[in-house]
Amino acid sequence: MYYQITNLKQNCLVYIQHLQNIKRSIFAFLFCLPTSLLALILFLLLFYNGFTVFYVHLPFPSNPQPEPANFSQANLAGNSLKKLPSSVMYAVKEDTPPVILKTLLPLLQNPAISMTPINHSVVFKPKKTHRYKAVKRMLRSGDNSKQFSTRIRDFFGNHGCKVRFFMTWISSLNSFGDRELFAIESLFKSHPNACLVIVSNSMDSESGGLVLKPFFDKGFKLIAIKPDFDHIFKDTHAEKWFNGLKKGNVSPGEVSLGQNMSNLLRLALLYKFGGIYMDADVIVLKRLTKLRNAIGAQTIDLETGNWSRLNNAVLIFDKKHPLLFKFIEEFALTFNGDKWGHNGPYLVSRVVSRVNGRPEFNFTVLPPSAFYPVNWSRIRSLFRGPRDEFHSKWLHKKLEQIKSESFAVHLWNKQSRKIEVESGSIINQIMLDCCVLCNSSSSSL
Repeated sequence: MYYQITNLKQNCLVYIQHLQNIKRSIFAFLFCLPTSLLALILFLLLFYNGFTVFYVHLPFPSNPQPEPANFSQANLAGNSLKKLPSSVMYAVKEDTPPVILKTLLPLLQNPAISMTPINHSVVFKPKKTHRYKAVKRMLRSGDNSKQFSTRIRDFFGNHGCKVRFFMTWISSLNSFGDRELFAIESLFKSHPNACLVIVSNSMDSESGGLVLKPFFDKGFKLIAIKPDFDHIFKDTHAEKWFNGLKKGNVSPGEVSLGQNMSNLLRLALLYKFGGIYMDADVIVLKRLTKLRNAIGAQTIDLETGNWSRLNNAVLIFDKKHPLLFKFIEEFALTFNGDKWGHNGPYLVSRVVSRVNGRPEFNFTVLPPSAFYPVNWSRIRSLFRGPRDEFHSKWLHKKLEQIKSESFAVHLWNKQSRKIEVESGSIINQIMLDCCVLCNSSSSSL
């Protein structure tokens, strides 16, 4: 009996020991299970990560992606690119997206996209396409202007043009309005025997002739001529720059190419012929013939009294003046079509700051009152009529100051074009003094 009890007790202990072993095994399994799953997941992620990286960079064969209806591989590699102007091709290179770091490659949802050719017609926005078409037209404009040299030589020779004025007009004929016409009026009011050359594609037309007819009828000497860029830029640094633009080696940039071409044209015209250049929104108040080799400051440093920025809206220089040579050289070497003013006011400021004081450059920097008596931010004040007695006195004093100190007034067209001329304003008084036709509507100036 004792033996049976002892045997049963031993069996129970063995059974309990087995249960404890099973329990420990279960807990050990449960404890290890999450780590195994995590390891498995990490292994799968690492495998997927390595697969995606090699899939992007190694030339594994892949299924072709569906193409849009207007996409053609043949056109992309062949004829469609030949039809685009070279400047467009250069812009495509400039717009290439930045390189994606390898550490970011696993985040791509569809690695095969990187292997798909770019459809250039989709990349360009309609606005950019329109701008490059305008560039193409501008570059081709010289094809129809080969008579430029003959016409301008005959014009100067037949009229004995001792005083030569130049304007450039790169906009449409419709935008040549009362303000531009009054600028011409003021020019001939102060210089009745001067000759004016308007370099413009739109103005050199039958319709442009009708716009200028009132001046022809008055006997004033002026002509509108399409520019021959090749002839005007020949034998200057501008020649190489322009050839690069035509070949697509120079990017026209985001700023209007017409504006930058105007910046260059005025320099080249004065360098080739000598004379006075003025923007079409500059009102001439008195004779400029006493000035020689002069450029005007736009702003001055109030602490030092020295100029802080020049402007190129009015330029007066002799033929082949060395400063003009430096201006053109700077344009060609540092052209940037993405920064407003870089090739215009900032350009002349950069060059003059470098050559100022050197004896071989003989020129004068005039104070802001000469051509820019009011800065662009305050131009509206010249168009306003008197509000009260105090304002009326200020207007009278300002007008007398302008008449005394200024040769011309730059109207800063972009800021003031839509501002109406109010009765009794400074501009209203200037119009009464400077008109020769005197039939323009002051409200639309």
